[in-house]
Amino acid sequence: MPAITDTTAGGPEHAVKALLSEYDALKAEERQRIGARGQLLYATLTAVAGISTVTTTVGQLELLLLLPLAATVLGWAYVTNDHKITAIGRYVRGRLGPRLVGLVDDGSSDIDMFRWEKYHREDPLRPSRKRLQLAVDLAAFCAPSLTALTLLWLLGPHAPTVLIGSAAALAAVLVLATQIIRYADVAGPEQRT
Repeated sequence: MPAITDTTAGGPEHAVKALLSEYDALKAEERQRIGARGQLLYATLTAVAGISTVTTTVGQLELLLLLPLAATVLGWAYVTNDHKITAIGRYVRGRLGPRLVGLVDDGSSDIDMFRWEKYHREDPLRPSRKRLQLAVDLAAFCAPSLTALTLLWLLGPHAPTVLIGSAAALAAVLVLATQIIRYADVAGPEQRT
């Protein structure tokens, strides 16, 4: 990093330290959210297995309504964490990095602050990995719920409250699927800003 020449109190040197401290805090939050996001996938798989086992063991088909509830709650937490991880990266690339460059670049160099934040997104295979991740997310958070609801409807008849609950569960799963697709970020580098 080039030397910062203005050493007045509260000048650029102080601003650089503050922005680097912000970067450290953002990266710590990003690491925490990445860990939580991964655990949410495992929690969903555990919930699907547990609810399926209990439903089969007890023989109460209506318990399948717990599956869309659990998967939707966990899926929403997954989408929220994934979105915040993406937002942190976008902020570092688009705001924090340029602010730091503006403070340390005297115009004679070509500083590319936080290059990794851009570099890993330029991988030509990234869009295909993101599409595959989208398929995995939909399979993990939506497919078990849709399967449970289909089984519930096919193996009826059911009380009106079960049908109303299943319709509400279907609506929740469809909203979740829409949000998973919306936030998937499958665009290639040439389509992203």
